[in-house]
This record gives sequence, C-alpha cells and structure tokens, in this order.
Amino acid sequence: MKSTPKTAIGVVLASGGYPGGYEKGKAITGIAEAEAEADVKVFVAGGKEEDGKLLTTGGRVLCVTALGDGLADAKARAYRAVDKISFENSYHRRDIGDKGLKRLGE
Repeated sequence: MKSTPKTAIGVVLASGGYPGGYEKGKAITGIAEAEAEADVKVFVAGGKEEDGKLLTTGGRVLCVTALGDGLADAKARAYRAVDKISFENSYHRRDIGDKGLKRLGE
C-alpha cells in the first residue's frame, strides 16, 4: 500500500430507515461521476449488480472516500462527490469532519 501525506475522509450514504427497517432494490446512479472527481473512490458495501444496474441491498450502502490537502479540502472533495450520487430515500450526514476542523481551527 502506498503512503501519502494527504488527509482522507469517508462519508457513508445509507438507506432511509437505517438502522431500522429500510427498502432494498433501489437503483444507484452517479458513482462514475463521483469517481471522476480527483482523489475520490466510492466503496460499495450494501449493493449488488443486477441486469446491468447497481441496486441497494443494505443499510449502509456506500462510502465515498476522498483525499485532500488537509481536512477541509478532503471534506469538500467528498461532499462534491456525494452530491453526484443518488438512490431513492438515501441519506447521509453533512457534519463529517466538523469536529476535526474545529479542533484544527480550520
């Protein structure tokens, strides 16, 4: 594994209703567009490919991970990518990294 001096952040996209009951089989779009952002990788945890489409299968569906020159840059990259991904009843937190930014004074 290659080491990097950059900062990483990951934002989870979850199915509506998680951690309780949630529907499965929702089509996921925008992953290719999200990964077109520099230093962004989308990890699929709760999804499966069926008939050429990526569908939700779990509560924690995706983790959008981004590298940046510092936490603020990584967060901005991650959320730009998150905003390109869509599936019905998806939700995610918008405060990932905020505690670290406050601690760092950024």
